Amino acid sequence: VQLVESGGGLVQAGGSLRLSCAASGFTFSTYTMGWFRQAPGKEREFVAVITRSPFSTYYADSVKGRFTISRDNARNRVYLQMNSLKSEDTAVYYCAANPSINYRAEYNHWGQGTQVTVSS
Repeated sequence: VQLVESGGGLVQAGGSLRLSCAASGFTFSTYTMGWFRQAPGKEREFVAVITRSPFSTYYADSVKGRFTISRDNARNRVYLQMNSLKSEDTAVYYCAANPSINYRAEYNHWGQGTQVTVSS
């Protein structure tokens, strides 16, 4: 099982980034996929999730209206479009997979993370 994130980088406040997560080694379409983040000195926190069919989406209040999660089951990829970025969005972003339709269930596969830095 492998999850590989990409698309992170340095961006000015108000800018946009699109994160991508490439999955392999499991039946991607049957998994709920989530994005989490961890800022320096803070605990990892939930950002967004898209379930397996019916592809329901849920967001942390802090990113609602600014971030959009999507998935491409044909390409085994999940994306996080991040707009109107703020300095408080600076963190390492992780992709994770959960075999349940319950997005609060345990995520048993994790990527290595990609750094997002937002300069003010």
